[in-house]
Amino acid sequence: MSKSSAGFDWISIFIYLALIFFGWANIYSASLGSSSGSYLDMSQPYGKQALFIALSIFLIVIILSIEAKFYQRFSSVIYIISLLSLAGLFVFGKTISGATSWYSFGSFGVQPSEFAKFATALALAKYLSDIQTNIKRLSHQVKAFIIIAIPAILIVPQPDPGSALVYAAFFFPLYREGLSGFYLVAGLTAVSVFILTLVIGPIWVSVAALIIGLLLFFRKRKKRPGRVLITLFALISIGLSFSVNYIFENVFEQRHRDRFNIVLGKEVDSRGIGYNTNQSEIAIGSGGWLGKGWTEGTQTKGHFVPEQHTDYIFSTVGEEWGFLGSALVVILFVLLLIRLLVLAERQRNQFYRVYGYSVIGILFIHFLVNIGMVIGIFPTVGIPLPFFSYGGSGLWGFTILLFIFIKLDSDRLSY
Repeated sequence: MSKSSAGFDWISIFIYLALIFFGWANIYSASLGSSSGSYLDMSQPYGKQALFIALSIFLIVIILSIEAKFYQRFSSVIYIISLLSLAGLFVFGKTISGATSWYSFGSFGVQPSEFAKFATALALAKYLSDIQTNIKRLSHQVKAFIIIAIPAILIVPQPDPGSALVYAAFFFPLYREGLSGFYLVAGLTAVSVFILTLVIGPIWVSVAALIIGLLLFFRKRKKRPGRVLITLFALISIGLSFSVNYIFENVFEQRHRDRFNIVLGKEVDSRGIGYNTNQSEIAIGSGGWLGKGWTEGTQTKGHFVPEQHTDYIFSTVGEEWGFLGSALVVILFVLLLIRLLVLAERQRNQFYRVYGYSVIGILFIHFLVNIGMVIGIFPTVGIPLPFFSYGGSGLWGFTILLFIFIKLDSDRLSY
């Protein structure tokens, strides 16, 4: 049977096209001046984004033309090249908005962290699909974590903690392939303890951990391994709770502390570090059910929301398209994620399946954190909305990420 006989998944492609063109319409509105301009005005973000979209179509043609086996065969090479591009930023990178995350080419810039995501997905898929790899073994788990951690470690000091945060998405494929739920529980426990300690203090968190630990301990009184694990979790939670304040004050930068305090309600700063989120909430709230109409948003036209055409693009949707338009964007993303989940589960090749789950995890984290940030339930961390936010590197990175999987899926019946 022909390797391409399965055909490409046109449902995913249609959703992708709907998102990028609706995203462009909102970028146009968010970056439009007092008067209408040419849609292809290269001095404006919407003109550049139109060019980025055109180049994305060219990229898609190339990706779908390459044999599917190429991505598996050269995954390690692609991964190493991505690591070198991240390391090279410390020597050749250009600093923009306080982050040395870009290579500059005239008036355009390339952000290698956006391409490192699909490269890491390929490398992880290659490792997990190796016949000698057993993700239930600790030594193999450590190697998988190292593959994920290296690009994240190179990204953090740029500094770009938002992009590094996205690498938590790789727990999706790891968990699907058999990684113990212990790591998921441990991660959620650590995050919960950290946040609760900031809100109510270490004493109350320690008391709560002790009570929960005792209740679970006596429920597991006939199961020694379970009791040991519960005791260990309780002790680690108590120790972590008394370490949170030190970490918060000495590891986090002041801007990160401010953002956490605002989200947790410990500070009100609608004119300083919380200005973006406050204005974004005002813009979304003013849209009502049907919105004010395309290019008619007063907050958007007045440019009250900084970076509105990039990380805060969803606030334009909320103001100009209202609840219905916002719901449509959310539904499109959810449909895309569900569709990709269906595609991933029907793969017979483990490499294809692992890569598919990596794509799902990366898109989900971006979608969840970006919209949560824009509506004020998450701190501002600088994560774009996939296929929607302005930026060539982001659009190309997500396009490559998605369409490699679409190409792999088209090859599934060859197995």
